[in-house]
Amino acid sequence: MLKVLIPLDGSENANRVLDHLMKLRAASGALELHLLNVQIPVDGHARSFVSRDNLETWYREEGLAALATARAALDTAGMPYSHHIAVGHIADTIVRYATEHRFDQIVMGTHGRGALLQALLGSVAKGVLERSPVPVTLVKPLPPG
Repeated sequence: MLKVLIPLDGSENANRVLDHLMKLRAASGALELHLLNVQIPVDGHARSFVSRDNLETWYREEGLAALATARAALDTAGMPYSHHIAVGHIADTIVRYATEHRFDQIVMGTHGRGALLQALLGSVAKGVLERSPVPVTLVKPLPPG
């Protein structure tokens, strides 16, 4: 059984990733799917105004909201999965999570930004691709139109 990590941020391209996984499942059989949302940590002075419990609740609620569409689609398709929420630098956290939990593959979407914008802003997908010892499949969004 192929153990697959699917990092999701709640964007529209998540549906493309799920379509890809459903095709992969049809072609290769059983998949062990794990959805992961990574929340950016609240740092600095803001932490002094919010209790740890409230912050943990906020991370969990935001993470669940980001995973809601994917979870509903997998539930409808009858595909079992686990879901996880982590906090940290997004690309580093995805790579660390995939490595520590011994995933066979990471499947994630890209936002399809142009090369210039990606060079200026950086890219989570690019960061994961560069750092991960686990094979990474990137699913591009549909072209506009």
